[in-house]
Amino acid sequence: MFVRRTAAVLAATAVIGAVVAPAAFAAGSSPSPSPSAALPSGLFGTADPTYDGVWRQSLALLAEHTVGVKPAVKAVDWLTGQQCADGAFAAYRADATAACDAKTQVDTNSTAAAVQALAALGGHDDATGKAVTWLKSVQNKDGGWGYMAGGPSDTNSTSVVVGALKAVGEKPKDVSKDGKSPLDALVKLSAPCGKDGEGAFAYQPDKKGKLVANADATAAGVTAGMGQGFVAETGNAFDLKGCVTSDTPDLADASANGAGYLAKAMAKTSYLKSALPGAKDQPDYGNTADAVVALAAVGATKDAQKPLAWLEKNSADWAAKSGPAAYAQLIFAAHATGTDPRAFGGEDLVARLTATGPAPVAAGASASPSEKKKDEKKDGGNGLAVWWIIGVGLVAGIGIGFLLSGRNKKQQL
Repeated sequence: MFVRRTAAVLAATAVIGAVVAPAAFAAGSSPSPSPSAALPSGLFGTADPTYDGVWRQSLALLAEHTVGVKPAVKAVDWLTGQQCADGAFAAYRADATAACDAKTQVDTNSTAAAVQALAALGGHDDATGKAVTWLKSVQNKDGGWGYMAGGPSDTNSTSVVVGALKAVGEKPKDVSKDGKSPLDALVKLSAPCGKDGEGAFAYQPDKKGKLVANADATAAGVTAGMGQGFVAETGNAFDLKGCVTSDTPDLADASANGAGYLAKAMAKTSYLKSALPGAKDQPDYGNTADAVVALAAVGATKDAQKPLAWLEKNSADWAAKSGPAAYAQLIFAAHATGTDPRAFGGEDLVARLTATGPAPVAAGASASPSEKKKDEKKDGGNGLAVWWIIGVGLVAGIGIGFLLSGRNKKQQL
């Protein structure tokens, strides 16, 4: 999911001719907060929020809600206060009292993530309604979305918007532009069987129009293909049968094929590998957590068990260093598989998450002051992940350049 968030930034910048994070370098944009600048008291995480403030806040609030914790009022207020008058969200606005203008770098990922969180919390229909209206206004002609309005559609951005539409009760198949829905866009981003992608989803086509397999995009595409968002429910029991070719491919087939690709990719190691240069054979914890959610959503619960067990055993240090969004990802993986997030490989993910932000109104588990202090020292927000992802984007070249028909399940999107 870290890849999903920042690889999209890279894709957007390719459109305007710069391989840098736009929020950081766009002319007239606010500079990164100085190390001495105090962060908002309602914000989760302690790292510079310039690139991921709204994203990590949305995931943290949604994760707390999912496990029955009522988030702090000031944490919710901080998120709603980040919204622009037209409904869109930027990654972070240091001065939320200033009106958004043409220089404000709003994006689809931050906006759709905020919608998923606020819709789950309830009582924010005005905010989510305006946000969805803005998302519809920047839908591409192929039915999908890019990270930035007007940017080429990508699997990750389209998927997070699908989750937002579902969160507010809309059917993605009915949200169209020029007769194309997000379902159509996702099918076109799914590699056919027998090709290099082996049924996986690509982030975007490369310069030559080739669909190159991308594990993070595949996890996102599979989950969205099942009509679900960050918080996914376990699908009906389903055994993956390998990649299936169809003369008339649909999103159900693409989702099943993508799930098969993920299962195969993790069959030997139990985890997905990092695409970072120099990190050969190193685990990608975040993408593995997303893959668990995807497999559970498609009903491939047996295939989800090994990577889930691997995460329980190995993800604690990664989450502590990465911050609130990482804890949220693990909580989503636990939820999707019916695993107790308060006893996740000996870790209480709920306590760890709440320790990275303002104390909740009510919680099933809360961190002690000593735990909170310890986690604050460890917590790097998502800053580490942001730059890690930039390397992934450069390697993959991304942005440059259940119906289960006949498979026991029908998903109405």
